[in-house]
Amino acid sequence: MLLSDFDYALPERLIAQSPLSRRDGSRLLHVGSGGLEHLVFSELQRLLRPGDLLVLNNTKVVKARLRGKKETGGAAEVLLERVLEDASGASDRALCQVRVSKPLQAGRRLLFEDQSVLCLGREGEFYILQFPQPVFDFLDAYGELPLPPYIERDPNAFDAAQDAQRYQTVFAAIPGAVAAPTAGLHFSQSLLAQLQSVGVESAYLTLHVGAGTFQPVRVDDLSEHKMHLEHYHVPEAVVADIRRTQQRGGRVVAVGTTVVRALESAALASGHVQAGSAASQLFITPGFRFNAVQALITNFHLPRSTLLMLVSAFAGVERIREAYATAIEQEYRFFSFGDAMFLHRDSD
Repeated sequence: MLLSDFDYALPERLIAQSPLSRRDGSRLLHVGSGGLEHLVFSELQRLLRPGDLLVLNNTKVVKARLRGKKETGGAAEVLLERVLEDASGASDRALCQVRVSKPLQAGRRLLFEDQSVLCLGREGEFYILQFPQPVFDFLDAYGELPLPPYIERDPNAFDAAQDAQRYQTVFAAIPGAVAAPTAGLHFSQSLLAQLQSVGVESAYLTLHVGAGTFQPVRVDDLSEHKMHLEHYHVPEAVVADIRRTQQRGGRVVAVGTTVVRALESAALASGHVQAGSAASQLFITPGFRFNAVQALITNFHLPRSTLLMLVSAFAGVERIREAYATAIEQEYRFFSFGDAMFLHRDSD
């Protein structure tokens, strides 16, 4: 398929620039074989059944953006891609995007207040940087939360503390993400408790969303696209939960495309989800055979993006086109702070 097959026109006014006052107050478009249904996210229970299993991503967004300068005085901006650990478990090196006026050479330093960071070299489009202390500690002290590039607001017109809270799921636990698993942002603790009380179970895996998720697809022939790499961990307990769900006839409901990528990556080799940690470059496009997930909760994704291709593969290209056209007509809110969809697998 071609990149142009996944394009659509979105009015800028529909790009959500801030979260709603209530996490579960967003709209929810139910996309099923019987057509489209307009709900509120707090009504999610209507679409779930006792015995279903919600699988959520418990990654935690870190203060992954740094603003500083080069030794020569020019401006420098750094965005974490992922932390690099050596055999001893050290975590003072990281793969990063670096925005400077000229390419950064190995041996040069970047300055952030009273601290300096050493450039060790490059790995593809990213730089390998060495920090003077553990990476996450350094970011916590000198970094800022990296909101997506399509959220454009006057720095004086928003509450940074509110962003730090709302651009994080209520179940975030494992630091490492550059971007939030946005489908999870709609869940409040009370909604999770309500679902549990009616027999809907929850399980948690970890996939750290990297900066590569915002990189555009630069080829029109999708067979030539190289997917960015993301690390994930599927615990043994999640595999056991999935097995029990399947045995009782329940559905595995992925909360977000990151969960789909993790579970389907973990199931590629055998057709069944395997526990463990690995790196995924899985590129899901129409025609992909899903092994693990029966339903998907997700936000609305950017035109020409790999995430739009994933949901089209999951629910069907024409069904997604109809859903997006309807969402635009009904003025749903799009992207990270926007509204959500509940999708059934195309074969269901």
